[in-house]
Amino acid sequence: MNNEYIIKGGRPLVGEVSISGAKNAALGIIAASIMADEPVTIENLPCVSDVEVLVSTIEEIGAKVNWTDSHTVTINGSTIKNFCVENDYIRKIRASYYILGALLGKNHSVEVAFPGGCNIGSRPIDQHIKGFEALGAKVSIAHGMIQANAEDLVGNHIYFDVSSVGATINVMLAAVLAKGKTIMENVAKEPHVVDVANFLNSMGANIKGAGTDVIRINGVERLHGTDYSIIPDMIEAGTYMIAAAATKGDILIKNVIPKHLEAVSAKLAEIGCDIQEFDDSVRVIAKARLSHTHVKTLPYPGFPTDMQPQITTLLALSEGTSVVTESVFENRFKFVDELARMGATIKIEGNTAIIDGVNKFSGASMLAPDLRAGAALVIAGLAAEGVSEVGSIEFIERGYETFDEKLRSLGGEIKKIPADDEDEMRRFLLKAV
Repeated sequence: MNNEYIIKGGRPLVGEVSISGAKNAALGIIAASIMADEPVTIENLPCVSDVEVLVSTIEEIGAKVNWTDSHTVTINGSTIKNFCVENDYIRKIRASYYILGALLGKNHSVEVAFPGGCNIGSRPIDQHIKGFEALGAKVSIAHGMIQANAEDLVGNHIYFDVSSVGATINVMLAAVLAKGKTIMENVAKEPHVVDVANFLNSMGANIKGAGTDVIRINGVERLHGTDYSIIPDMIEAGTYMIAAAATKGDILIKNVIPKHLEAVSAKLAEIGCDIQEFDDSVRVIAKARLSHTHVKTLPYPGFPTDMQPQITTLLALSEGTSVVTESVFENRFKFVDELARMGATIKIEGNTAIIDGVNKFSGASMLAPDLRAGAALVIAGLAAEGVSEVGSIEFIERGYETFDEKLRSLGGEIKKIPADDEDEMRRFLLKAV
């Protein structure tokens, strides 16, 4: 059944919210867990559809999976006998390719369905293939499947042409069980890359340099079981920071690593938010209309591309003219047409958005084009006057745990209802008045 969010905007979001585990770290860690032939327990998993799909997929190929609760799972990869991964679900998520690196490292032979995910621009896997081939694998693509085979994986010196999170994690997975030393240069430095490396090290891998430009790996013969807790999700945290700013609210965002949020915190402070940092929480207060700025998305520690739709939405409500440059993905401004329905004034020129801030948004009916843009449209609805509908929320549920519940706990008037259920919508509106 297709669901949508119905939102009555105009109320400041106030209160406390706890951040879930990082989706992007969780997907790499789940894939890595099947490389051991002993039980691996992963804690602080986010309860989102991408995680559910990946766990179901590894269970389908033979891994033993035991959920302790909705955020804790124990996985044992010793029983995997099927190294061909193809089902309708796995084609829908981008991180399906991590199974490629994990099983190539473990089994030296694997076949995985070509990855899907959000349509936010070209995301080729050429750097993944380059890395696998450097380790001695033969890689081919045919009939929507990627095949990788190697007699032996042998460490090598690999220079990535572009800094890619996916390629960094994927090649790292394969390299930890390769013979000898692998040096990976121009790697991604995102916190979730570091988290996957720390997880692999807790399983007995020998990885140094994660979080810097160069990762050095000494191959080991086997990986063992471990217990590991995933880092907080910096993009979920950043989304609630923007929600506080857009609704002129006051939110304490708990269970975060403030250092991971510095790029977002700096921009919000620059345009007039009061940002208070604590050991494991951040408070965002916005009492008045905010001012304009320029934003350019860059790999970590720059401003995250996954926060671009949210900050663009905020700046569309801020005073003056702002410029947002998207330097990572070329299709990431598709949501701007939806914001225009609410009264936003945004002009797209190539990879740049020129934003003339307006005083207010008016409620509208919109469709989420992808995960992060969907979250941005929900923020727009919460800040707008009147009632908004956001459809295609299956995109949003790929990466945000109980999004509507957490927003309601902050005073947001939002409800998930079946699409086109007019009776349920009327009940919501009567209650919201």
